[in-house]
Amino acid sequence: MKSSAKIMYGLATFLLIVTTIYFVSTAHLADNGNIQGIEWAGGTGLVLATGLCLMLGVYFHFTERQMDLLPEDWEQAEIEDGTGMLGFFSPGSVWPAVMSGSVAVLGFGIVYMHYWLIAFGAMLLIWSSTMLNLQYGIPKEKH
Repeated sequence: MKSSAKIMYGLATFLLIVTTIYFVSTAHLADNGNIQGIEWAGGTGLVLATGLCLMLGVYFHFTERQMDLLPEDWEQAEIEDGTGMLGFFSPGSVWPAVMSGSVAVLGFGIVYMHYWLIAFGAMLLIWSSTMLNLQYGIPKEKH
């Protein structure tokens, strides 16, 4: 079994124990010894979290069987065995700063409820995000 499935099964087991302890500790006993009431909000959340971890564990258990050996599952693996290409990041692009400025203009328009500022900030955001995405697709002489 691979490491991700083990982690999810372990979390589901832990949450099942915590859920049981939670239901037992929040149960109010009446004078005659019968259970009067249980606190359901936290218990429902814990039951749902347990089910989610169990579903993820089963999913990882079945899907990781079909995969090759991962670096996390190899005893002699080094850190660089799990690294890969993170992507290309532009070293000197101005467009992320312009985009954050347009988000600020849009945010100020929303905060002060000036519709003209909201429209202007939305247009700036569309323009700056388009330019950010197309900065290497436009020929050099067009920059």
